[in-house]
Amino acid sequence: MPPTRTTPARRGRPGYDLESLLSVAVKVFNERGYEATSMEDLSRKLGITKSAIYHHVASKDELLRIAVDRALDGLFEAAAETTVMSGKAIDRLEFLVRRSVHVLVDRLPFVTLLLRVRGNTKAERAALARRREFDRLVTELVLQAEAEGDIRPDVDPAVTARLLFGLVNSLTEWYRPRGGMGADALADAVCKIAFDGLRQPTGD
Repeated sequence: MPPTRTTPARRGRPGYDLESLLSVAVKVFNERGYEATSMEDLSRKLGITKSAIYHHVASKDELLRIAVDRALDGLFEAAAETTVMSGKAIDRLEFLVRRSVHVLVDRLPFVTLLLRVRGNTKAERAALARRREFDRLVTELVLQAEAEGDIRPDVDPAVTARLLFGLVNSLTEWYRPRGGMGADALADAVCKIAFDGLRQPTGD
């Protein structure tokens, strides 16, 4: 990811750096839709000129890329942690689910935007490619857990991976940080529901 440019805008309302610009842009993208939002819309919402926005980013597409990478980078950091862990694959899979819930809670607007990407622009297509790579990593963990006898073998591993993270992703539809469950409690709930159904019966 290119270095973040944090030089304050020289025109328009002072105080907008890239982070605050990104925060407002993601909120508007989620409310109005990315395609339906123009740079003029962002300019009015921020109360600054379009040229002040272009001081930080080259285009609306670049704003989207930075935003969805914020979500994807968190997921891939979580996946990287599982590669250095020892122990059974199902435990590493559960760890990845837990960490992904934390990423979602910590970066909720960015994850929400990522899940609405449809592939209509270069930035969206790049995001979808990274999502597919993440899905592949999850599927590999499911395969390993199945080979170790800890996950039922009667469901296709790719389907299991999609269903599992479909459960995580569904949190964006209803989870609200204020007054809601914390990330740990939310991760506990997801894992109890998911893994009690995934584990191979012991045959007692």
